[in-house]
Amino acid sequence: MRRPSLSRSAGQLQASFQYNPVFSAAGSVWALLLGMGFLMLGNGLQGTLLGVRAASENFGSTVTGFVMTGYFVGFLLGSQVALKTIKRVGHLRVFAAATCMASLAILIQSLFVTPLIWAVMRILTGYCLASAYIVTESWLNDRVTNQHRGGLLSIYMIISYGGIAGGQLLLNGGSPDNHDLFIVCSVLITVAAIPILLSITPQPVQETTENFSVKELYRVSPLGVVGAFAGGVMQGAVFSMGAVYARAIGLSIADTSYFMFLIIGGAALFQWPVGKLSDLIDRRQVITGLALAGAIMPVVTYIAISADPGLILWMAAILGVAPFLLYSLFIAYTNDYLRPEQMVAASSMLTLVYGSGAVIGPPLVGVLMDLTGPQGFLGVLAVGHAGLFGFALYRMTRRESLPLEEQLPYYPGVATRTASLAPAYAEWVQEQSEEDAPSGDTGSAEASDSGNAADPDAIDDALAIAKPAS
Repeated sequence: MRRPSLSRSAGQLQASFQYNPVFSAAGSVWALLLGMGFLMLGNGLQGTLLGVRAASENFGSTVTGFVMTGYFVGFLLGSQVALKTIKRVGHLRVFAAATCMASLAILIQSLFVTPLIWAVMRILTGYCLASAYIVTESWLNDRVTNQHRGGLLSIYMIISYGGIAGGQLLLNGGSPDNHDLFIVCSVLITVAAIPILLSITPQPVQETTENFSVKELYRVSPLGVVGAFAGGVMQGAVFSMGAVYARAIGLSIADTSYFMFLIIGGAALFQWPVGKLSDLIDRRQVITGLALAGAIMPVVTYIAISADPGLILWMAAILGVAPFLLYSLFIAYTNDYLRPEQMVAASSMLTLVYGSGAVIGPPLVGVLMDLTGPQGFLGVLAVGHAGLFGFALYRMTRRESLPLEEQLPYYPGVATRTASLAPAYAEWVQEQSEEDAPSGDTGSAEASDSGNAADPDAIDDALAIAKPAS
């Protein structure tokens, strides 16, 4: 009697997954998502692995900071050059070459443990992974449709955060002083290419976008540009030097992996609630609140671990929220003042600004840690967030708040690594504007323009880049 019932239940469950539009869309790009999962595991592991190994080799915090920042130097180069390479040889070849070179780079680092070679290999790794991300996200952008755009990008972000966080736990699979974990990194990065290279998904068409200078973007949103740069500094510091800090305060290898896992995992858990909160109130209020919390938490962490070092793992989940979430809020805030056709170029420029900040973060932390001890890591986070808090408050006195109905809803893909998903976001915004805007209603646009014009710093914004009514 029970057998037919179980069969029907299994069939109903299978049908619900098969005909759910989001899961159906995810199934159509399973190779991209699976490949990205492996790539994130490998990248998450190698950043922490190299930091821990550098500490055990007594590189010194300053030298380690300069070595680790090589990744972001390479990432900046890759984000600028990869598009030209893709146009010349195609997405598949670029992805295959990028994963092969990144896999080779981590193996060379396991054989030659010297700062100079590691720095060069970090530059190569950053270049290769930027190329791989652009290929993957361009492909995903091409395959996403309007009906389930948000749901599919939510899955993509979950896989990305989950992969990076999961990579931290792989540090417990062997000794950083041996070759084993370096080989694991190489294998994960190599395996990432297999599902994509064996899939029959049509390659996307790479479109050329308009240029957008930093000066033009700053005129649109000073807070967005300054925030993206500062966010890069702090994210670069946490990603590259978090493990070095953990070892410097005496954490074991296992606890270091848990520390990094909790920092990234905590940010992932808070991303959606914080993003939705920014839809309900002035987004700058969320930014200032998060920046203030980001300035206070390192101080609280320092006081707490001075009393009981074991509390560091309890503090980790909250310590990473502000550094990782503010960047996505700054992108969302900047997009509130852009027309859809400007968002792709603006996203590329914000990525460049963010990357420039990320290059500065690791060596800055390294120098301060050598000068002041491990608390130099916390000091950068505290001072950086305090500066953002002050600048955000200043900007709130210079520009009137945007009406809530004109704020764009928080979008799960705004914090992706490259600008390759920006066309999907811009198309979604355009669709929302067309659906929501009443025909012939210009009052909202006039009100928005007059509000911007009340800001002396934003007069040019109102004249040159007026956002249409939504």
